Amino acid sequence: MDMNLFKQELQQRKDYIDKHLLEYLTGADTHPTVIHQAMHYAVFNGGKRLRPMLVLEGAAIAGKKPEIAMLTACGMELIHCYSLVHDDLPAMDDDDFRRGKPTCHRVFGEANAILTGDALLTAAFELFAANAQVPGVGPEQVIKVIGEIAAAAGSQGMIGGQVMDLAAENEAIDLPTLQTLHSLKTGALFTAALRAGALLGDMDEEGLQALTSYARYFGLAFQITDDLLDINGDQKVLGKPVGSDARNHKSTYPSLLGVKQAELMACQSIERCVASLERFGSEAEFLRQLAYFTLERQS
Repeated sequence: MDMNLFKQELQQRKDYIDKHLLEYLTGADTHPTVIHQAMHYAVFNGGKRLRPMLVLEGAAIAGKKPEIAMLTACGMELIHCYSLVHDDLPAMDDDDFRRGKPTCHRVFGEANAILTGDALLTAAFELFAANAQVPGVGPEQVIKVIGEIAAAAGSQGMIGGQVMDLAAENEAIDLPTLQTLHSLKTGALFTAALRAGALLGDMDEEGLQALTSYARYFGLAFQITDDLLDINGDQKVLGKPVGSDARNHKSTYPSLLGVKQAELMACQSIERCVASLERFGSEAEFLRQLAYFTLERQS
């Protein structure tokens, strides 16, 4: 795997998604301007766009053009961006910087940041619903996708994981609890993203189960590498101070297992991740490379 070539591929895909995000978002100069400016600020701040990439890959592996799922892909990114705006708030993780820029509440104020997150979440479901108008996509597929994404983002998914994360601060938790926490907070949206594209592409159940397995192991490896970067990452590359997990007294994979064992667990997760794709051929090559890239990422 040529890491530089794959990074170029990721950038091209990110640019493609960004072009559509800009098209779908309400213009920043639309009244009331402060909320729309804040929404643009929260979305266009250097995100990797992994979740929308997974949506588009799910559709492509199902044998359909990725464009049939672009509205849902962009909606998924809006959910992710909303969650980051709210995570950064003083009542949550209390972060002043994200990706090297002041966080939304530092620029627009706490009240507007809360409303920005609300607006992004609402806009996401507007895009999901609009996907039913795309030729080749049936309303029943869209309804199923909306249901899965809502569950993944809700109190038994991402929000539930965030609640567990807050409750675990200054508390000693065991490994199974940590795994449950992050399977909800981080993994649920990765799984919903890949399944959403596959569902819109009308993939069979066996294929869906294989992609579900991939996404779950991918989410675990992604979280472990995230924890490791908070210890040994480059602050300039990350765009935020390292060591925040320790300062906030959060349980992480390195804190529970040690760095070496956490690295081993990440590698094992990626092996299982790639093994999940055995039934697919070259159409799943991007997912394989993305899994290996996760072990090498610097941000």
